[in-house]
Amino acid sequence: MPSIERFEDIQSWQKGRELCRLVYAMSREGAFGRDYGLQDQMRRAGVSIISNIAEGFESQNNRGFVRYLYITRASAAELRAQAYVALDQGYITQEQFTQLYELCRDVARLLTRFIAYLERHPAPISSALQTEN
Repeated sequence: MPSIERFEDIQSWQKGRELCRLVYAMSREGAFGRDYGLQDQMRRAGVSIISNIAEGFESQNNRGFVRYLYITRASAAELRAQAYVALDQGYITQEQFTQLYELCRDVARLLTRFIAYLERHPAPISSALQTEN
């Protein structure tokens, strides 16, 4: 199993980065770009996903890392809920909504598996992070 040496190696972080890029791209267009409240909330949730994975990884213990991963999973759920608002306001198309929703679900699934792995292997991060699948 490959070891995870940097938070950038974590699949859920990589997928979260993709999600964050998508949120920023979608939220700068048209009326969405002028709804500063929703735009800010969605961008913050996207940034929170990759930031919490990075911060938790650097905590150097599994218990702390798992706590950050649970927070990250909640941010992915928050972003899914906000996607409904963007859709209902006509800021994004059904196709864009589906793309955003599915990326949020992918991140959440990866996090769920990673959390389960870390909870089964309670060793320090340096030796426990062999894979997130």
